[in-house]
Amino acid sequence: MEKSTSKSLLDMVFSWSFQDIFNKNLYKDEVKCIPEEFVSATDYRNAFKMPLIEETHASLCSGMESVSQAPACEISRIVSSKCYGYNSIESDYKISIKKITDFRSNGGHYEPEVGDLIVLSNTKPRRVEDLNKPGKPFVVAFVAAAENGSGEARILLSKEIHSQLLPSPDKRVRVFGTYLINMVTNMRIWKALNPDPNHAHLMFLRPNPSTGDQDCNVCVSDRKLLFSTVDSSIQKTIDSFNLNESQKTAVLSSLMMRNCSHQKDGIKLIWGPAGTGKTKTVASLLFSLLKLKCRTLTCAPTNIAVLQVAKRLMGLLLQSLEYDTYGLGDVILFGNGERMKVDDHDQISNVFLDYRAEALMKCLSPTSGWEHTLDSMISLLENPEKQYQVYLQQNRPIPSLLSWALSWFVSKVSSTGGEVTDKKDDLLTFEEFLSKNFKPLGERLAILTKILYTHVPTSFITLDVLKNMIRLLDLLKSLEDVHETIDHALKLTMKNTELLQILKSLLEKFVLPMPSSYSDNIQGIKDFCLMNTCLIFCTASSAAKMQYMGGKPVEMLVIDEAAQLKECESLIPLQVSGLRNTILIGDDKQLPAMVQSKVAESAEFGRSLFERLAILGQKKHLLEVQYRMHPSISLFPNKKFYGKQLIDAPNVKETSYSKFFLQGKMYGTYSFINVSKGKENFDKGHSPRNLMEAAVVNEIVAKLFKEYCISKRKLSVGVISPYKGQVGLIQEKIGSEEDVIIISSVRSNGNGSVGFLSNHQRTNTALTRARYCLWVVGNGTTLTRSMSVWKDLVNDAKHRRCFYNADEDKDLVRAMTAAVAEDDADHVAEPSIKFRDKGHSSSIMV
Repeated sequence: MEKSTSKSLLDMVFSWSFQDIFNKNLYKDEVKCIPEEFVSATDYRNAFKMPLIEETHASLCSGMESVSQAPACEISRIVSSKCYGYNSIESDYKISIKKITDFRSNGGHYEPEVGDLIVLSNTKPRRVEDLNKPGKPFVVAFVAAAENGSGEARILLSKEIHSQLLPSPDKRVRVFGTYLINMVTNMRIWKALNPDPNHAHLMFLRPNPSTGDQDCNVCVSDRKLLFSTVDSSIQKTIDSFNLNESQKTAVLSSLMMRNCSHQKDGIKLIWGPAGTGKTKTVASLLFSLLKLKCRTLTCAPTNIAVLQVAKRLMGLLLQSLEYDTYGLGDVILFGNGERMKVDDHDQISNVFLDYRAEALMKCLSPTSGWEHTLDSMISLLENPEKQYQVYLQQNRPIPSLLSWALSWFVSKVSSTGGEVTDKKDDLLTFEEFLSKNFKPLGERLAILTKILYTHVPTSFITLDVLKNMIRLLDLLKSLEDVHETIDHALKLTMKNTELLQILKSLLEKFVLPMPSSYSDNIQGIKDFCLMNTCLIFCTASSAAKMQYMGGKPVEMLVIDEAAQLKECESLIPLQVSGLRNTILIGDDKQLPAMVQSKVAESAEFGRSLFERLAILGQKKHLLEVQYRMHPSISLFPNKKFYGKQLIDAPNVKETSYSKFFLQGKMYGTYSFINVSKGKENFDKGHSPRNLMEAAVVNEIVAKLFKEYCISKRKLSVGVISPYKGQVGLIQEKIGSEEDVIIISSVRSNGNGSVGFLSNHQRTNTALTRARYCLWVVGNGTTLTRSMSVWKDLVNDAKHRRCFYNADEDKDLVRAMTAAVAEDDADHVAEPSIKFRDKGHSSSIMV
């Protein structure tokens, strides 16, 4: 093991032959189960290394297997990086990308990104075997550097490049780069497992038996003491959020960690089951930490999850701002803008790092930035006559002989019918000059002023400076049309006005916190923002950019959806310098992190830090009130997964929450619809599917759509299946929390085999998505014989008289009969679900 893990992860990948990549058992004997407790930091790190290598190996194997469907680009040039003066290694090359369409979609262009692993070959492979043909060389390359839109990238090659892989100008040799996988996150995990000794930080090898399994006993000895550790103004803020008791306690006890002097390097688990207001609680906590100026890093497993919590925080923040957008500079979000779908017109763009850096760069321009514009406006207003005289001198007619020659030329042209205007006739009057110069300067100054107080952290802008900036905007707005609103006398005495006084005050009291050298250095501006902001949002993987960042240390780490984050990935943000306390928010009873390798999955590679600490007895603070599900839907998961600890909120118990979208008891708020005659088979991807269940689901959705067309009552519908084959049969679209959820369990056999359908976390996730109606479609006999959680679910439905046979509905009978005929004809067609409307949506989720 030590020999395998002594190399870098990229070295390991480059060492694999074509046969190694497809050897499913390459590391089977080297991967050991990750324990729940560890004796040392070295023991801890080593436990994750081989599973990480195996997971990377499985991902690459999968990428190779699907290479025919992968995006690709044509490479027009490959040159050694040494030709460009880089102090590079032998395998370091620079490539140029030809602008062609995406091979996969015939509409886009694939441009390699940093961390991409690509395969270079003379043809775009139609199947993986094309890469292993004699006389057809290929080489795997790692994209080490790339700039979006530049069409160029630096790559590292796994082996010496073959001459046939060097493209020629005459196109006799063409080279293609095909995407395999992206290694950024795995390489960051590898680095976290092999840290710089000066930055190694492992707090949670095991819970501290004296304090680690609970809040500090001293600080929470009574309720009054808990409140006394939190500033009274913050208490009022928290009260305004309308939190329930469990949410409020979660926020207060988390804030208490910051002031607690009895235990350091603390960790808190906040357990947020579906619909319990987890995101609201996190946003309330973050807003309070912002008010306390506590530098906090907030992470989540994905860009979308980070965006969700950032948007919720922004909703609270925008309502509280006293001076326009002043204060947004204390919050920053960074990550992949395309995946986050950040829109320039969306409020979240005001805290998005890329947008912020571009905006601030405008303020630093030496020719049109803040300081230059301020100076220009002061000069114009302080001595407008002098500025006008300079203008006249620069634009007066040419004197003496040249003037005479010009006049002669003008007379000649005029006599021949030409048209030339004497330059002196084009000169502006004093009033026109003042108006023409004041207006653009004022407009630019207004834009730059707002950029500054919006995007610069509040620590650099005092309240006095801010008030002057706000007043400046008001004055500029009132003087917008200077030509019409200010008479000649007033213009001549402008130097005595309030506007000029404010401009001079700003020039004297406010200095741009970023050096002018940043005017052409976008990365320098980004670094400044990250170093000085208070609340930072990013994915756990992207937190690697924060590890060696200067500025005020990060005090608090908050990880949302922590139970969906592999423990080794959580090490990336955990190693941020200065970190004192960590709060993990999630639900270990729902889906864990995705793991590609079955070997790594069996070794508990997908287990989160949240789950491991919970297993070891770390106390979880439960958010106990659920606001999403009708009580008939929450009943089973509450009993089976949460020990009856959840409480249905008043809103879900109201009569109006009982909605009936279709006629018949089968379509009440909760039901199990038994499809006993279904038959499971497998698609090309070896994923089970059930044509009869798909037909039943299709018919139910069609009935809902028909009802909608009549009533025009809006609702959203989600169809869940744990198998890709079944999802493909219905409709390939992802959904989450919906009004109506239909679950297709697929499995239908005589021995009760249900595969990973028996996974408690997967089942719980599916059962807790619906708001008003949950209809489970499946073979009751198969599921009962499975001796899994599904047996309990079927028996529960029977006990509650929510169990129905599909053949009780004549429309479902007709659909199942058609499905049998279709199956007998050995022809499987896509179900014809057409369920899209402005106010009505259908969605499928796995």
